[in-house]
Amino acid sequence: MISRLNKFVIGVVVLLAGLGGEVNAQTGVPLASPQIGLGVDVAFPTGSFGDAANYGIGGSLFYQHPVSRRVSVTGNVGFLRFHGKQAVLMNIKYREGFVPIKAGLKYFIAENIYAAAETGVSISTADGNGTGTAFIYVPGAGLMFPVNGSSSVELGVRYENWARSGGTHSFIGLRAGYNF
Repeated sequence: MISRLNKFVIGVVVLLAGLGGEVNAQTGVPLASPQIGLGVDVAFPTGSFGDAANYGIGGSLFYQHPVSRRVSVTGNVGFLRFHGKQAVLMNIKYREGFVPIKAGLKYFIAENIYAAAETGVSISTADGNGTGTAFIYVPGAGLMFPVNGSSSVELGVRYENWARSGGTHSFIGLRAGYNF
């Protein structure tokens, strides 16, 4: 049986594939110059992390620099706050913030469709037991639509895993951004 999260991920992939056929008819270079972007990030925890956290929301600052016609080097820093499903202690719900710092590559499969891979660190903003730094790895995909000669709107989906000695946090992430 397919879970709700798996159905959601399958739906996003089908949507990206369907939109890809429409935007592929445009002409031009996927990314001609470096861009800085601001984005809104939403996260849906998976695995054991999904037992404690219901969702995460935050923002990110993104940089991409083309190194060839189809490949860009990327950098990303942001803030994500995860919120719990139920009270952990005396009506206090799980809530924890993180600062993910990532670098990676973006490869344009077609003109507006990309696959991406990032790695980096996530720094917890919690005190006590939750503090620390985690190693991040992130495969992802998305769409980037030009708005004018130098700006674009970006929609992306990713699987993000944060591993540290105390366990892992993993989630499906969505990002909507404006690059300029």
